Amino acid sequence: MTTKIEECRVIDLPKFTDVRGSLTPIESERNIPFAVKCVFYLYGVPAGENRAGHAHQELHEFLIAVSGSFDYLINDGQNTKHFHLNRPSQGVYIPPMIWGELKNFSSGAVCLVLASAYYDESKYYRTYERYLEAVRT
Repeated sequence: MTTKIEECRVIDLPKFTDVRGSLTPIESERNIPFAVKCVFYLYGVPAGENRAGHAHQELHEFLIAVSGSFDYLINDGQNTKHFHLNRPSQGVYIPPMIWGELKNFSSGAVCLVLASAYYDESKYYRTYERYLEAVRT
């Protein structure tokens, strides 16, 4: 199963603001196109550093910069796409079989990730070469 890069997209989330601040709800299968089974976040990444460098066989993800900013570079084995995330009311949807790399974290950045499955290391492609082999078969 190969997923085309065109399916990867920015999704604007609802934002409710008043004098007390802002609130953004995230609703499984409503705001994002999958049921959420796992939530995790990346933080304490030194400014300018990179994370990720993997692809998921079956898992869908939605990434949000809840604080600060970072870049998400993705590719499907043929095409590449770049997202700059810096708004807590906006995220990027990534379906399975897309290679992704998080880059250029700002100081104090927090990346929130919602995932469609529980963590299972055996369902990852950790090297780009292995990922390309899977995409081509």
